[in-house]
Amino acid sequence: MTIIEYEDKYLEDVKDLLVELEEYILTIDEDELDQLHPDYREKMALFDLKDVKDYAGKCYLAIENDKAIGLIMGTIPPYDENDYLDYKCPRRGRITELIVTSKIRSNGVGQALMNKMEDYFKSVGCEYIIVDVFAYNQNGINFYDKQGYHPRMHTEIKKIK
Repeated sequence: MTIIEYEDKYLEDVKDLLVELEEYILTIDEDELDQLHPDYREKMALFDLKDVKDYAGKCYLAIENDKAIGLIMGTIPPYDENDYLDYKCPRRGRITELIVTSKIRSNGVGQALMNKMEDYFKSVGCEYIIVDVFAYNQNGINFYDKQGYHPRMHTEIKKIK
């Protein structure tokens, strides 16, 4: 397995991986709010890759036998001018997507992708990395905990109708 920066020839693999991630989220969404829109496969990867380009990010792929078996995307989003009113606003990277195909999880691919993205964020002066993890994704939470991440915010939800 090798880790490379995104290349257009792997776009279909990226689409497949993002669909696999969304399908997994659907299986664990106890609120039943997520969906796999008919346009998701064709639009989401392009949307994510545009964010990577627009916000000084990177997309790295884990490649095996000329196929992407995992991916990580990260950006360096700007702060809003109002953020500075109550926050120090250190330069931070944001991991927006991380998926390793289910066939090979727990073999170090996710760790290798994380290391690559963390090295990139360090190289451009980021002081922190943030990642949003779906609350019902206990596997993801455990993975990030093992990487040294910890919760900073907690979102509550209540169905009222």
